[in-house]
Amino acid sequence: MTTAIDTTAKLTLKKRFSQILDVEIANGDASEDTVKTYTQQFKLFVSWCDRCGIAVERATSADIKDYRRYLVNKNLAVATIALKLTVVKRIYAIAVERGLIVSNPAANITARIERRDPAEGNNYLELEEAQKLIETLPVEKTLKGLRDRLLVVLMVVCGCRQIGLYRLNIGDIIRRGTNKVGLRLRAKGSVRVIPLRPDVISVLDKYLEARKANGEKLRKGMPVFVSLARNSTGNRLTRRSMQRIVNQYLDKAALKHSQSRTMTTHGLRHTVGYLLTLAGSSLRTVQEFLGHSDPSTTAIYAHIASLWQDNPSSTLKLVLLS
Repeated sequence: MTTAIDTTAKLTLKKRFSQILDVEIANGDASEDTVKTYTQQFKLFVSWCDRCGIAVERATSADIKDYRRYLVNKNLAVATIALKLTVVKRIYAIAVERGLIVSNPAANITARIERRDPAEGNNYLELEEAQKLIETLPVEKTLKGLRDRLLVVLMVVCGCRQIGLYRLNIGDIIRRGTNKVGLRLRAKGSVRVIPLRPDVISVLDKYLEARKANGEKLRKGMPVFVSLARNSTGNRLTRRSMQRIVNQYLDKAALKHSQSRTMTTHGLRHTVGYLLTLAGSSLRTVQEFLGHSDPSTTAIYAHIASLWQDNPSSTLKLVLLS
């Protein structure tokens, strides 16, 4: 169940944030530092929601818990986490009071949590699961099949953020000779280029050729991922539509929900970090490839990988009776 009753709530929350602070925080008499703190912390929360493909106005309690887990994995002090959650909780409370949403998803979320539980706190696929997901992707040469295949592959093989793919334009495809192709991705206020493997380049080129065969003249400012729906053909594919596409194939591979996790588009990014680390890539290499500004974020993958690799009980030569 979502908290939204107004589809413009996200826009309202962002645009009216200053007014909400001035009128509501500290009864309209908040200090400059308080207003600055609330503004900064709420923007950080909104940025996290954007990266994870979560609509602010539709966030659930589970989403807020995921945000808390994200803060915990950054090794922040409990007091710091409490401050960040207090800001989120207060803004949602105001939104409820103003009729923007029905209920406060952060109402019962506290700052304290068992720290670093990789098995539950980080959604990722094992290698065989990632391979299973790839094998469920369409192989037919239809425009939709090629588009969907490229979208999921860029997430599960290249670790691309959903927001980066949403903003990706034809002009952001960089070619250096025949075999060197990269994508210029914009996310988190920065721009980076990721190199593509030859097999990923092949998927990209087949998709672009299919669009040309469909009568399009591709120009630099056009989006790479476009809608094929009857009422929005050729428009930029929305982030919600991207989520639906990814969820479709996760469901098909029986990987969307399990007892200990719910996979998301951001979980595919976690998968790349985890598998690269498991394969022996250095943390520095993984950090640069995924574009992490904070090395402690990348270090989580090393912790997860070592958890299973360095299992001391595996050295015990005991035979269990079945």
